Amino acid sequence: MLLGDMLYEPGGQLRHAYFPTSAIVSLHYVMESGASAESAGVGNEGVVGIALFMGGDTTPSSAIVQTAGHAYRIESRALKQEFNRAGLMQRLLLRYTQALITQMTQTAACTRHHTVEQQLCRWLLLTLDRAPTRELVITQELIAGMLGVRREGITQAAGNLQDAGFIRYRRGHIAVIDRSGLEKRTCECYAVVKKEMERLLSDVQYRQGITAVTAA
Repeated sequence: MLLGDMLYEPGGQLRHAYFPTSAIVSLHYVMESGASAESAGVGNEGVVGIALFMGGDTTPSSAIVQTAGHAYRIESRALKQEFNRAGLMQRLLLRYTQALITQMTQTAACTRHHTVEQQLCRWLLLTLDRAPTRELVITQELIAGMLGVRREGITQAAGNLQDAGFIRYRRGHIAVIDRSGLEKRTCECYAVVKKEMERLLSDVQYRQGITAVTAA
């Protein structure tokens, strides 16, 4: 999946669900004016297209590839069939949906109550948790669109973080130098989302770790 690919548009019929492996997908809500903001991000911890198994089949949000990479794609019919068996897959998808709702509600609160710099730190940390490297290929303009703020605000916030030695920025690239510094500068929203994700999906991550050790 390439940077900027549109997986689905607002109101469109969903025909596939996507399970990212190395790609990161941004869920956006678009206003009538054309302005938009990210409500959540989805990486290798989750699935894009929860409306398929929640019974909606459509969604008012859009899904755009934020970081190029790969994903598994499954047809809606097959996903619904497996979900309706009421087995492990259903339990995992419902738990992930709860974690996604937490991310969305925390993002809304963060946007209302915290500074642009804190929001940028939160966004960078959540993206790092899903990315295979510490260097992100993204422009300040795109980040401003994700957070729903002015680009000048992102420029100032990124400049502050770079002056502090936490990140290194060059056009279209952000490299994280000091992750612990970002964690100290961010608000509580990052920890809330991360803790809930780990709580709900810890057994899945544990099984993945066992599989990796066995394969090695």
